[in-house]
Amino acid sequence: MVHTEKGATVEATAARQEDPGAHIADPAPLGLAAFAMTTFVLSVFNAGLIKNTSLEAVVLPLALFYGGLTQFLAGMWEFRKGNTFGALAFSSFAAFWMSFAAYVKFVEPSLGTSAATATGLFLLAWTIFTAYLTVAAARVNGAVLAVLVFLTLTFLFLTIAELAAAPVMGQVGGWLGLVTAVLAWYASFAGVTNFTWKRAVLPLFPLSPARHH
Repeated sequence: MVHTEKGATVEATAARQEDPGAHIADPAPLGLAAFAMTTFVLSVFNAGLIKNTSLEAVVLPLALFYGGLTQFLAGMWEFRKGNTFGALAFSSFAAFWMSFAAYVKFVEPSLGTSAATATGLFLLAWTIFTAYLTVAAARVNGAVLAVLVFLTLTFLFLTIAELAAAPVMGQVGGWLGLVTAVLAWYASFAGVTNFTWKRAVLPLFPLSPARHH
């Protein structure tokens, strides 16, 4: 019995050393939900569904605490899980939302007529980042890939709207953002539902059988 207990202890220790994040819950549904809700609320205004621009301030608390802080924590847990893609994506988009809130609140009001150029440059940088992340997502699953494809298009149209002074392009970007939010909510919904039901209730459309790091 002593030998059996020791053997079991050694096996358990070896398993933990092999996968140190095995005991940590999947942070992806949390990160996707935080991203989806913040994107949805902002995109409602970008699409012109609510005309009262003074109400856009509602986006900032979400950007700081849900899209920002909560998604950042999801990214840190992805590092612990050994998921390089998830860690990079969630941590980066958390920084996007926090920097967006700071920019809108503290920087943009003082830029005057140069604000559109600065905003366009900000969005262009995120377009480039999201585009190359989309290439990596092609080896994750179809749900995540769809989110990033539409997010790239969202950033692209919002960038054009600012740099070319084309409000219609901004509205298109808003509608694309709404699609992005719905797709991210679906991916989050599928992840948490499949976990709680202990079976594949909703497909995530895997693109590769291999594990990604």
